[in-house]
Amino acid sequence: MVAGVSAMKTVRIAAAQTVEFREDLDAALTCAADLAARAEAKGAALLCFPEGFLQGYLTEAAAARRNALDLASPQFEAVLRRLPKTGPMIVMGMIEVENGRLFNTAVVIDRGAVVGRYRKAHLMSGEQAFEAGSDSPVFDVGGLRFGINICYDTNFTEAARKVAERGASLIVCPANNMMRRKAAETWKAAHNAIRGERCRETGLWLISSDVTGEREDRVAWGPTAVLNPAGEVAAQLPLDQTGLLVFDIPV
Repeated sequence: MVAGVSAMKTVRIAAAQTVEFREDLDAALTCAADLAARAEAKGAALLCFPEGFLQGYLTEAAAARRNALDLASPQFEAVLRRLPKTGPMIVMGMIEVENGRLFNTAVVIDRGAVVGRYRKAHLMSGEQAFEAGSDSPVFDVGGLRFGINICYDTNFTEAARKVAERGASLIVCPANNMMRRKAAETWKAAHNAIRGERCRETGLWLISSDVTGEREDRVAWGPTAVLNPAGEVAAQLPLDQTGLLVFDIPV
């Protein structure tokens, strides 16, 4: 225990580092339920999953549309029934469709019910299947207010600043950094560095959740990490292992 910190109120948060699940909803939900149960056992109030976790980070238009889910649909109701009705609030990456429009979305679920969503605002050139979101909602769990930036969003000061302006103290960052090996090597140390800039600019904490593993000529190492307002890594999972990162964040 750190001297002088014992009386500080904290909220326990968690982030999952998982393999990719591509067009395998059942396997993704089985994994999510298991990790949510583990996070609940550890006392976590909030649990983040990677970008596109539910159906896969599918950027090809036909595959994205084939797997997209409307949050108001019976199909998504079935997804909610597979998730725990107790335990942490969940932030989960998914492909969303609404009125025919596709979004790279992070849905926020509390006790089996949708309490909100964030749609990725800054899209890369390979994400033309999606439309950009414009809202930056914030959420509260145990007195901890957080907003969401999805992966590439963290390259933009504006995205983090919107979270800060709404009174949040934490950015939750679902990410998917499955890249061609050469690019993965180049970016390996850069992800936390870039996110750290956003923390220093805004004074916010950040927790990221990413994938790990290999697919064809691609590799993902994460990182799944917690960064403090100084942009320093406060906790991180090993880059090449699945797991659950748990951290007590001051409120």
